[in-house]
Amino acid sequence: MSEVPKYKRILLKLSGEALLGEKNFGIDGAVLSQIAKELKEVHELGVEIGIVIGGGNIFRGVAGEKQGMERARADYMGMLATLINALALQDALETKGLDCRVMSALEVIEVAEPYIREKAMRHLEKGRVVVLACGTGNPFFTTDTAAALRALELKADILFKATKVDGVYDKDPFTYPDAKKFDELTFIEALRKNLKVMDATAFSLARDYNLPILVFSIKNAGNIKKAVLGERVGTLIRKEVV
Repeated sequence: MSEVPKYKRILLKLSGEALLGEKNFGIDGAVLSQIAKELKEVHELGVEIGIVIGGGNIFRGVAGEKQGMERARADYMGMLATLINALALQDALETKGLDCRVMSALEVIEVAEPYIREKAMRHLEKGRVVVLACGTGNPFFTTDTAAALRALELKADILFKATKVDGVYDKDPFTYPDAKKFDELTFIEALRKNLKVMDATAFSLARDYNLPILVFSIKNAGNIKKAVLGERVGTLIRKEVV
């Protein structure tokens, strides 16, 4: 029986920490290869894939600020960390036989195309995976916000947030063993419960423009494909049922 994807076009937010594996810093090649393998399986279903990647495995602007750095400069350093991850992911995807383009919100034309919405849309329509680096290109905005923004710009059907946690909980599951996981939430419920799904700007964008968010663990192999097929994984946050 053929597998029919629930979504035609997705925007995957991939955290930098997802690339760590068991390392404390940098990129685990085996993890990168596994993610590329899963994305190839999804691509073979006919799904168009955009990816916004973080840089927390290398450098975070907020961490630089805590060390006494000027925040805007630290954020630009964090954006360049996302570019390193994007190039690594491009290499892994191309090794699996996928056509991939890295597009950057900062101008680094020697290694990536400038992000232009129409060109990104065209790449997706041609079946290329588009990896979006350097966030929004602006300091003080997270890659969560970049993911919500790009998902809306590129008319994605859903925003996938792949993290180290298998969904949204009422409190930190790593600290509290009795933490309760939610299978589904509305935007209003997430706000009322003060759940930290994404940063406030990203979440507001998704809520205001009715962009569903699916939060799931990248550590469980096969989750990306399961999510694309509409199987129950993680936590789905969506508009209120009328």
